[in-house]
Order: sequence, then C-alpha cells, then structure tokens
Amino acid sequence: MNEPLLRFDTVSKTFGSETGGVRAARSVNFALHSGRALAIVGESGSGKTTCARMAMLEYLPTSGRVLFKGEPTAGRRGRDLATYRQAVQMIFQDPFASLNPAHTIAYHLKRTLRLHRPDIRSADLDAAVFEQLAGVKLDPAIVAPKYPHELSGGQRQRVNIARALAARPQVLVADEPTSMLDVSVRLGVLNLLNEMKAARNLGLLYITHDIATARYVAEDIAVMYSGQIVEWGDCGAVIDNPQHPYTKLLLSAVPDPACRFSDAASRIDPGAVEAVRRIAAKDQSEVVTAGENHFVLAV
Repeated sequence: MNEPLLRFDTVSKTFGSETGGVRAARSVNFALHSGRALAIVGESGSGKTTCARMAMLEYLPTSGRVLFKGEPTAGRRGRDLATYRQAVQMIFQDPFASLNPAHTIAYHLKRTLRLHRPDIRSADLDAAVFEQLAGVKLDPAIVAPKYPHELSGGQRQRVNIARALAARPQVLVADEPTSMLDVSVRLGVLNLLNEMKAARNLGLLYITHDIATARYVAEDIAVMYSGQIVEWGDCGAVIDNPQHPYTKLLLSAVPDPACRFSDAASRIDPGAVEAVRRIAAKDQSEVVTAGENHFVLAV
C-alpha cells in the first residue's frame, strides 16, 4: 500500500500533569490512506475526538508524532500551517453550531473559497458556490441565499461538507457527522461521504460511537477505549470476528432488529460490562495477530 496521508506514530496526549492528569490518548498508532476511510469507534470519553483534534493540530501530542505524507506536523508555522489546514479539513458534529447564524450559506462558501482557492476570480465566486452546493446534492438557487436556521439539519450538514470540500482537501476528519441528525437523513449523508471519498480519492477519518455506521462507511477500523486502541484492522474482519472483550461489548449493545430494543439491552449484564471496561483500561502493549489485517491487544 502507498504512503499514508496521515499517520499517528505512538501518539499520546495528557491533559494536566503527567502524573495526575487525564490520559486522553495512549500510544495511538494508525494510518489513513487515500481513497479509504478509517473509523475510530468508541464510547464517549474514549479519546476518539482527542485524536481528531490532534489530526487537525488543534491539540499537540504530549509525545509521539503526527505525520502528513511522511513529514512531521510539529512546528508548522505560517505558510506550512496554512497548507496543512487546506489539506486536512474537518466536518463537525453539530451542523448548526459550526455555521455563523448571521451569514448566508453563500457567504460561508465564498469565505472558504477566498481563503483556499486564490485561483478563482472574484467574478467567478458565485458560480463556484453553486458548483459546490450542487456537488452535495443541494439546489444552489434555493440554498445559497438562505441562513443556517432556514435549513434542515441534513441540509446544514451537507453545507458543512461542501464548505470542507471547497478547500480541495486530501483528508476529511468527520467527527460524529450524523449523530445530531434525524435517522431518516443519516443514510443520505453517509452515502455522500462515501461518494466524495471515492470520487476525490480522499482519506476519511470517521469518528463515531456507532459501530454499525462504521461498517457502512469504513474499510478500516480502530476500536478505542480509555485512550488506547484495543483492536484494529479490516472493518469486516474486526466486526465479524471480534477478539477483544471491549469490541464484543460494543457489538453486543447494537440492537437486534428482530427484537424489541429492551430485549436487546437486557442481554447485557452490568457486572460484566464493568469487568470488560477494567480490562480494556489497563495499559496493554502485546499485540496479537488475529488474522490478515486484524490485530488486537492481548488481555
């Protein structure tokens, strides 16, 4: 496989002091490639959003390295940092909070185009805005003059995707992009991300607590708990043949369509859940190969 676009090399992040602080990420390793999606899956507080923010250089690692195309990202300033910001774009969880309510949709897209696309003349900005909106399956004539509050949640998230894509990035970091949307529109947004990934040969870092959507979007998966990745590899292999107790726990919490949700939830023993979490929270370093492109921390 070719050189990864984005790679975490033994990355750790501690908030507070090294001895008494919160270890949000512990020796995290992963690689994201062009035209592929990597899903980082875990419950709230597992460290997945911390990884997303380190990928965006909003947080700096306490130790380890974040590399872009094989080059360290630490110490980037000025033009180098601006180039990275263009290449790695983020789609946020809340599609309303990430848009300025005082400005139209056209304004949001024009601002991105002015910042990152100096090749586009001012006279051509309106046409470029229409092109971006049409690319995410929105009607430009209707959507461009509207304000964020005049759109549905799904439309706002498509606008955010259009804004990110307007910069012509190589990597999209999507942090729970469908969790605040109605169930009826989630599939459309996921399909759009899949289409953009393939059409533009993007690397997609998909952050989610929902292991079911991870399978739909991603070729690769990393299961995270208490700051460390406990199982990773090919998405189908990990989900079809989970080896780590925590991965099995996540899968057991997915409701069975054939039964009522209460029936599915009742199968999970609270005592067993806590036991699994204690196991997953321990510092683990021995890696076991569970199959082709399938790895798990020994327990």
